Amino acid sequence: MNPVAAAALHAASFPPAEAWGPDAIALMLEMPGAFGVLRPGAGFVLVRVAADEAEILTLAVVPTARRAGLGSCLMAEAMAGARARGALALFLEVSDRNAPARALYAACGFTEVGRRRRYYADGADALVLRRALDA
Repeated sequence: MNPVAAAALHAASFPPAEAWGPDAIALMLEMPGAFGVLRPGAGFVLVRVAADEAEILTLAVVPTARRAGLGSCLMAEAMAGARARGALALFLEVSDRNAPARALYAACGFTEVGRRRRYYADGADALVLRRALDA
């Protein structure tokens, strides 16, 4: 995955204070067990697998590509990639204020297993979501 291209997509998908630069994305990709799925010009997902658990590090879909199924496709590829690398469960965190993302994750079978109070800079709670990765 090209960190510069991914950073441009991240910047187009998130508020400026939350956007990851190419260096941050490159560092994420260098972590053991990390992988990404990129759809040029539209979006990407970064995932990390450790032992039998995986975590979505970020999912970005540019506004012009939203509501067309790309988020679901990226999530399906993330789940398949994590499963292929030995993960039995996939976790992620999402702002309790991000209704569209919460709807996507619910549609993908994620359920809330925890909450981190005032986790985000805007004071929003982070919901910790989990989904089993069935064979």
